[in-house]
Amino acid sequence: MCQCELRSGGDLNEEESPPGLNGHRLRAGPPGGPAMRGYLVAIFLSAVFLYYVLHCILWGTNAYGVPPVEMKKRNKIQPCLSKPAFASLLRFHQFHPFLCAADFKNTASFYGSDKFDLPYGIRTSAEYFRLALSKLQSCDLFDEFDNVPCKKCVVVGNGGVLKNKTLGEKIDSYDVIIRMNNGPILGHEEEVGRRTTFRLFYPESVFSDPNHNDPNTTVILTAFKPLDLKWLWELLTGGKINTNGFWKKPALNLIYKPYQIRILDPFIIRTAAYELLHFPKVFPKNQVTTEH
Repeated sequence: MCQCELRSGGDLNEEESPPGLNGHRLRAGPPGGPAMRGYLVAIFLSAVFLYYVLHCILWGTNAYGVPPVEMKKRNKIQPCLSKPAFASLLRFHQFHPFLCAADFKNTASFYGSDKFDLPYGIRTSAEYFRLALSKLQSCDLFDEFDNVPCKKCVVVGNGGVLKNKTLGEKIDSYDVIIRMNNGPILGHEEEVGRRTTFRLFYPESVFSDPNHNDPNTTVILTAFKPLDLKWLWELLTGGKINTNGFWKKPALNLIYKPYQIRILDPFIIRTAAYELLHFPKVFPKNQVTTEH
């Protein structure tokens, strides 16, 4: 079982941070500007939903889950014997949060992701998923020798509210620490901690300075468009990066090794958008949502 807290903080250097969420309108349209703010909301909710996934996996609620082929050979994490305090929130079936090269198409079919385009499915991007996944070394959630149940986890957001709060040691006391995008740690350790278990990112928000790489961190690509997968594949194969089509210039080098990289199942983004944010299935042209 994971016991989770949500904390806002981490992006204390605003120049390194992606566009803010508060006080902006979200408008349907191509990625970039106001539309990207909607993606930022989705990636935050995806981090929260990843926490729910950890709850289900570690609590042992696997009545409906279909583990990927690559996972069936792994040692299973022992579930907690106690019931989570907020079990009523765990209304999502257990599934593996990261796509695996061996059977990502079967997984997509099982969860209906083959009926949606990115960022909610793989329908028109299956080949890009295949290429990118073929270059990754693992789709494990944790190290295969990590069988410790009942982990505590915390989601650290990208606001500045943790500045001067000296909560870094408290954050580092959690077993699982989830961060997002390029929220810096260096120089802010007293406020945000030193450790990162998972860091969600997309091409426009990933670190490119090797000083930010922690070899013990697992980084999770949240793909919003086919170009995101093509970008990852080209970086892993030494290809030339075409920066056209991105809302801002993506990273041109990858500081993480293939063993550190995972690709988030689009089902998580779809569930965060539809179940948690209650996004409409189709945005009318030029529709403006409420302010955040």
